[in-house]
Amino acid sequence: MKLRLILAVWACKLGIIASRLLGKKGTSMPGQIAFKICPDVLKLLSAQVKKDIVVVCGTNGKTTTNNMLSAFVKSKGKTVVCNALGANMIWGVCCAFAERSNLFGKLKADYACLEVDEASCLKVFRHVKPTLVAITNLFQDQLDRYGEVSLTADLIKRALELAPEASLLLNGDDPLVAQFGENTQRTCYYMGVCASENQEEIEGASQFCPLCGKTLHYDYRHYGQLGKFSCAGCGFARKDPDFRVFDVNTENGLSFSLKHGESVKQFAVQYRGFYNIYNIVLSYAASVLALGEEPDHQAVLAAYQPQIGRMEEFFIPKKVILNLAKNPAGFNQAITTVVDDKAEKDLLLALNDHESDGMDISWLWDVAFEKLMETPVRKLVLTGIRADELSLRLKYAGFPEERQEVYHDLKQAAQALVSGDGDVAYALVNYTVVFPMQAILKEMEGEQNHGA
Repeated sequence: MKLRLILAVWACKLGIIASRLLGKKGTSMPGQIAFKICPDVLKLLSAQVKKDIVVVCGTNGKTTTNNMLSAFVKSKGKTVVCNALGANMIWGVCCAFAERSNLFGKLKADYACLEVDEASCLKVFRHVKPTLVAITNLFQDQLDRYGEVSLTADLIKRALELAPEASLLLNGDDPLVAQFGENTQRTCYYMGVCASENQEEIEGASQFCPLCGKTLHYDYRHYGQLGKFSCAGCGFARKDPDFRVFDVNTENGLSFSLKHGESVKQFAVQYRGFYNIYNIVLSYAASVLALGEEPDHQAVLAAYQPQIGRMEEFFIPKKVILNLAKNPAGFNQAITTVVDDKAEKDLLLALNDHESDGMDISWLWDVAFEKLMETPVRKLVLTGIRADELSLRLKYAGFPEERQEVYHDLKQAAQALVSGDGDVAYALVNYTVVFPMQAILKEMEGEQNHGA
C-alpha cells in the first residue's frame, strides 16, 4: 500500500505539471490517475491532517468562502491544504492533497479547507472525514445535473450520514440550509443577517417549509429565500444566530457589525454585492470555530485577492469587472450589484451550455433581466454558445434587438465591451466562459499597460 501511495502521488504531481504546461488547470485528470493506482490515496493523505478538516459546500459562494477561510487560517501561521482553484469534485480534492504532500506520500498540514460540490459530497466523504461542514445556501442550479433543490438537499443529508462526528456551520437565513440542524444530535452553529435597508418585497414570494410543506412566513427577506422565516405548520423557524450580522451598509463597499458571544467586530471591505456578507461571515465563523481564536479579519480581508471571476477588476483603460453568474440566484445578485452602481455602464452577458455549465438553459427565464432597465446601460454585448437565446430573453426583458450587439467570438465581444463609452464595464458570464474571458481581459490589460 505504501508503494502504491507513493506512485499515486508521483503520478498526480507529474500530471498536474504536465496539464499546466499545456495551459490547463491540472485539477481533474491527475486525480483520476492517482485513484487508479491507489484507490485509498485520498483517505491516506487526508488522514494525515493534524487538526481540522473543514468542508464548504452549497450552491453559490463556495470558492470565495473556502478561499477566505484558508486565508484566515493561514494568517495564524497554520499550514493548509486548499483546492483554491475551485476544483470541487473528488479528483480535484485528491489533486489538492497530492500536490501538498511530499514525494513519499507524507503530508505536513495543520488544516484542510476544502470546497466540495454538493453532488460530490457523497463520494468525497467516503474518503475524507470532515470535522466541520459549512453550508452556504441552496438554490436552483443545473437542472439537468442536480434536478430540484430538494434532491440536492437529500444528497447532502446522505453525505452527512458518512460524517456523524462533524459539526455544522449553517446559513441560518436559508430554510433549505437551516433544515440540516433539525432533528440531529450533532453540534450546529448558525449565522444570520438582521434586517437591513436591502430587503426584498415579501409579497409574491412563496417558499415552502422543507420539513412539512406549508408556506413559510417571512418577517423580512434579503434575497431569494434568505431571511427571517417561520412556519406556522410545524414550528420550524430561523434560529437566533450564533454569528449575528447587524448595521449593514452597502454604500461604498460593504460594512457591517458581527456579534459572536460577547465579541462584536466591525467589518468594512471594498467588495460589491450583498451576498458577499454571507461569504465573509461564514468564512470568518468557520475559522473561529476551527482555530478556537479570532484572526485579524481586517488585515486578512484587505490582503485577500478574489479568485478568477469573483468581481475581479481589470483596467483597459476603464474599469472592467468580471463576475461568475451561473444560475438564477447568482445572476440576480450580480444584476442587483450592477444596478446599485449608479455610474453609466457597458454590460456583457455570456452564456455557454457545456456539460459543466448545465445544458438546460430554461433557467434564463427565472433571471430578473428586466431589472437592468433601471440602470443606465450604454452598450449591451451578448456572447457565448447560447448568445442567440440570451438575446431573445433580453428582448423580452425590454432590450430591443437594435440595442444588442451579439458576438459568437469571445475576444470580439470583449473588445466591443471595452470600446463602449460607459464609465465602467461589467462582464457577467457563466462557468466555462469565465476562464477564457479572464485570459482575454488580462491580455488586453497587459497590452494597455505596455502601450502606456
